[in-house]
Amino acid sequence: MLSIQSRTQVSIRGSRFSVSLAHSDREVAEAQRLRYRVFAEEMGANIVAQDGLDVDHHDSFCRHLIVREHQEDRVVGCYRLLTAEAAHAAGGWYSAGEFDLTRLQHVLPQTVELGRACVHADFRGGPVITMLWAGLMQFMQQTQRSYMMGCGSVSMADGGHFAASLFHQIQQQHYAPAEYRVFPKNPLPIHALQQELPVDCPALIKGYLRAGAYICGEPHWDADFHSADMLVMLPLSRLNGRYARHFSTGALHE
Repeated sequence: MLSIQSRTQVSIRGSRFSVSLAHSDREVAEAQRLRYRVFAEEMGANIVAQDGLDVDHHDSFCRHLIVREHQEDRVVGCYRLLTAEAAHAAGGWYSAGEFDLTRLQHVLPQTVELGRACVHADFRGGPVITMLWAGLMQFMQQTQRSYMMGCGSVSMADGGHFAASLFHQIQQQHYAPAEYRVFPKNPLPIHALQQELPVDCPALIKGYLRAGAYICGEPHWDADFHSADMLVMLPLSRLNGRYARHFSTGALHE
């Protein structure tokens, strides 16, 4: 059913960390446990835990990219990756639950959806994110995909003013052209919120934008995760050359 995805192998080892696709239910559970700690315990997301794990319908259709810290042999970063074939088997893209993806239909067959990205609180510097991106680029090359997309989440802890201001800020330079535009199903009420606050872009979204990604539309309000989500899309044809070199070689030098 998911033959290309199932055959794909990712393996990069550095001095402190390694990145690979999860090869067993135990490794998937390690990623799900990290997700629960970050999203539910740290960020307050409304997740119904299964033995301390964050589990949803799409998990069984995804490949799970994990960064392992060698000293204590623990998973400290993760992504889950969904191809078009897997999304079809799952009954749809995760992002389709938040956005109308109609205008992306022409690129979705060549897309990998990134989801549930998180890094352990003790390891949120550059090396773990670099390893995740290096593993992601291997996956994109091996599955011969040209686009990646995912929901970039912003905290709603202040009622949404930060998220509205961030969207207003990054919209100026990184808004997608019309053919990549999506529409939130539960729009954040931007016009009722402050939009001129001085804000620093979260590291993950900042990394996407520096690499060449677009923000594809206004934010969706995810009440369960207490977040405002923006759909981020990166055509690999836009990937910053310096970033491409860094992600292909830099991960080995953490």
